[in-house]
Amino acid sequence: MGKKIRMGMVGGGEGAFIGAIHRMAAALDGEIELVAGCFSSNADRGRTTGEKLGLAPERIYQSYNQMFSEEAKRSCGDRVEFIAVVTPNDLHLPVSIAALRAGFHVLSDKPAASTLEETLELKKEVQLSGLLYGLTHTYAAYPLAMQARAIIGRGELGQIRRVTVAYPQGWLALAGDSNSSKQASWRIDPARSGESGCFADIGTHAHHLVEFFTGQTISEVCADLQSVVDERALDDDGAALFKLTEGGRGTLTASQVCGGEGNNLNISVYGERGSLFWEQESPNQLQLKRRGQPVAILRAGADCEYLDEKVRARCRTPQGHPEGYIEAFANIYRDFAQMVRCHRDSLPLECDHSVGDINAGVRAMAFVRGALESSRNQSSWVSLAPYWE
Repeated sequence: MGKKIRMGMVGGGEGAFIGAIHRMAAALDGEIELVAGCFSSNADRGRTTGEKLGLAPERIYQSYNQMFSEEAKRSCGDRVEFIAVVTPNDLHLPVSIAALRAGFHVLSDKPAASTLEETLELKKEVQLSGLLYGLTHTYAAYPLAMQARAIIGRGELGQIRRVTVAYPQGWLALAGDSNSSKQASWRIDPARSGESGCFADIGTHAHHLVEFFTGQTISEVCADLQSVVDERALDDDGAALFKLTEGGRGTLTASQVCGGEGNNLNISVYGERGSLFWEQESPNQLQLKRRGQPVAILRAGADCEYLDEKVRARCRTPQGHPEGYIEAFANIYRDFAQMVRCHRDSLPLECDHSVGDINAGVRAMAFVRGALESSRNQSSWVSLAPYWE
């Protein structure tokens, strides 16, 4: 493994749910060390977070620009190697661009930016920099999600005909939920969230899972988005029909107003010879149905020899010992750490990894833009290719 990869973080101060998740995931395999951070726009809150994390006082910064400037002055063996961006959406673009221009790789929470135009701007910066850029689409990093991708990729289901993916949540089901937490308040604010609410927040996860499982691109969309709760400026519920590049069709629903639901992301993929089903709330099993055969339940585990070798390598415990959200997040961080090592040592990059790239980020925001346009135009079909070409 060698020396740990050095990470800096922007965002994720006290009161921010996702920052702690990123830090736990980055630390899980012992390959990454958090050495610097700008954790909040509030200097006192950021300093308190850094002190609690045990960082050196001089590496707890008051602004991300200050961090990038000061870290760039440090020796190659001491400075931050990549930046984890865990801020609200409106800061993804400026923080990522500033980090890339300062010479640091970037691993960002999704979406890549607030709008399609911003994401295309970021893509240009990534290409100019020659540095690594990754997105944390966590659900694709579960071992059995990766096994599903492998099964479909080998053609075991035959030609893919239909995909159904649903992502219902209930945490914003009532008007009073709008300001119930820091996480809720910025997600319904167009100035912080961007042009979409629910579809940009969790619809992009569902979109990514479809493309990750099938290895195909969503090329057209026909959508109906709405704001169910009064006085919300952004969508909190929506549904879309979509077409895949190789002819398959599907449905995607994403909603944050389904009372009683937790985080029930689930996906079914149907081919001519079989189908599979996986759900995030029961991530350690994958249901596989083959024509003329009994239903098979594949379970996660480092000792499950029927799983692909690369899938078993992403399981940390034997079968029957559940792994979940943190471990899936950790797979992304472990893969990104390996990518940083390969880049540093001019070695070939591993292609089969769990890290989303900037092109996936562009396609996700093209999907959001297409869904918004379709919904505004009586749910007409919209081609997505012009948005990313």
